[in-house]
Amino acid sequence: MMNVVRTMILTGIILYLGCQPGPAKVAKTFEKSNFDTTVAACDDFYQYTNGGWIKNNPVPAAYGRWSAFNELADFNTNAIRTILEEAAADKNAKPGSQRQMTGDFYASGMDSAAIEAMDLKPLGTVFGMIDGMKDKTDLARVLAELHHYGMAPMFNFFAAQDDKNSTMMIAVAYQGGLGMPDRDYYLDNDEKTQKIREAYESYIKTLSGYMGMDEKTAASNLETIMKIETGLARASKTRVEQRDPEKNYNKLTVADLEKLVTTFDWNTYFTEIGLQGLPELNVAQTDFFAGLNNALKTFSIEEWKPYLKMHTLNYAAPYLGSKYVDAHFAFTGTALRGTTELLPRWKRVSQTTDRNLGEVLGQVYVERYFPPSAKARAMEMVNNVREAFRDRLMRIDWMTDSTRAKALAKLNTFTVKIGYPDKWKDYTGLQIDRTSYLKNVMAAQKYDFKRDMGEIGKPVDRTKWGMTPPTVNAYYNPSMNEIVFPAGIMQYPFFNPDADDAFNYGGMGSVIGHEITHGFDDQGSQYDAEGNLKNWWSKADRENFEERANKMVRQYGRYEALDGLNVNGALTLGENIADLGGLYISYEALEKTLKGKPAKLIDGYTPEQRFFMAWAQVWRNTIRDEEMRFRVKVDPHSPGKFRVKGPLSNIPEFEKAFGCADGQYLEPDSSRVQIW
Repeated sequence: MMNVVRTMILTGIILYLGCQPGPAKVAKTFEKSNFDTTVAACDDFYQYTNGGWIKNNPVPAAYGRWSAFNELADFNTNAIRTILEEAAADKNAKPGSQRQMTGDFYASGMDSAAIEAMDLKPLGTVFGMIDGMKDKTDLARVLAELHHYGMAPMFNFFAAQDDKNSTMMIAVAYQGGLGMPDRDYYLDNDEKTQKIREAYESYIKTLSGYMGMDEKTAASNLETIMKIETGLARASKTRVEQRDPEKNYNKLTVADLEKLVTTFDWNTYFTEIGLQGLPELNVAQTDFFAGLNNALKTFSIEEWKPYLKMHTLNYAAPYLGSKYVDAHFAFTGTALRGTTELLPRWKRVSQTTDRNLGEVLGQVYVERYFPPSAKARAMEMVNNVREAFRDRLMRIDWMTDSTRAKALAKLNTFTVKIGYPDKWKDYTGLQIDRTSYLKNVMAAQKYDFKRDMGEIGKPVDRTKWGMTPPTVNAYYNPSMNEIVFPAGIMQYPFFNPDADDAFNYGGMGSVIGHEITHGFDDQGSQYDAEGNLKNWWSKADRENFEERANKMVRQYGRYEALDGLNVNGALTLGENIADLGGLYISYEALEKTLKGKPAKLIDGYTPEQRFFMAWAQVWRNTIRDEEMRFRVKVDPHSPGKFRVKGPLSNIPEFEKAFGCADGQYLEPDSSRVQIW
């Protein structure tokens, strides 16, 4: 989601799903069959807690990874289906109402016969515009049209808070233009990457054939597309480089941008997206746009046509007939992630409806499945965990009092959002009907894009959410200085209102702590209490922080995800800091709640043991090798087993809880990390 580029997201891959109606048939806390007690907890805690589950849960054919998150998401998707099927069956729904929009959107996606019959007709106007391009003015006009629909050929363009004036919205031009998920797929030459590149080229050839091109034309166009995208990839920053917010803040006037990219008609582009007279914008990666300028000089208008048509068809393929869906899946599913089977249509359409009409659908979802008691319990936990973080801040010995005071001030200004927005998005005027699934997707995307463009240059709306209510996820937004917990995550295995405190603090409490700690990780710590990108650290304190952070980079960089493939400690640094800090402060919050109470055993385990077990079971997963390689390349989160091993190997309280020998599980003193 490019409108939340800097948002630190708990799982990395956002799951747009909801929770199942009716009583939840889930384990209250732990199932003995999920454990592997042939392994000692002090030797391999991840295997000890999850070994039985791993053995009994091979990755389903339609997934690259199967995890506790997937279980919850799959369990939840029935709620969205129920809501959507009820709405689709209501033939008397008032035009423009929640039921009419969501029902018609879902029905259009489920009408496979109509989709097949339409073939490429919904793209006729867009393809006509591309074919009709004659000069750079036409190119700018077409690009603006494609950006309206959420596509990102050439570059991304969106609205965001100004990093250095967090009260105002600013336009952002951000690198993009690639058909594969990352620059490294174009530039790395190892055998696995080359095979993926070959699969991508095969995908382009297949789509070219579906558009009616002969083999010679298709081959020529493929060569052009790959040259354009490889050039843009070379100009792109790596994912690690994109983690530096200061280097990705380059506020320019439009006149400055026109000097940087001289071969593009910016005046026409900004006029077409409704920003005529735009005074300034953040050009996040100036080197990329210099590279784009070179590409615009190198390739003719005729050569840009197949590139733009291919990006359009790639965007549309999941919403078209079966041959397009299958071709898209063969690359994005099988080649990239190892999956061998498509999700059922109803699941795919449910997810797409939530992505595009999430706050329309979400209103019904929270009415049915998110009681006020759950929100109240979550807020209580947030307050307790935040208080534990405040206590830890007061005790940190590597930070001076002046910096500590600013850290406390930032913590005190955190905004907490739980469940769903206080103010729902207004979709008045959005036209959704049952004529065309793709047309509905494009209409919803265009509506949101125009809404976002209308916010540029205006004060920030702090009621906005970056996720829909049914989402199984959570995030911290540094510009808002807010932590956000959608309703979808407030259930087992993260949270069970009937379970003991140890279980809930190990799961949901640690998620809360994770998001709080994001405000003080390597990225979040560069933003002040008002959400501005501004240094509030003393030089010595920042050096102390970075010394500890670098130790964490080295620790995780030693972890081998697959033979010969190590975790990228620099890419995953922010999430690793948040995991360690979140676990520590939630543990202290639990200890406060237990103070003065007898150490009650449940199923033979102490509260402290159950706390760590709850954390470990959240990250259980089985994963395909292809999915693992994909995630190591693009995901800022460590693999699940290392989200257990990494933090616990730095927490002495874990060894104490399970009676481990001194140093049996922990990192040596010289490499052990303690930040927050």
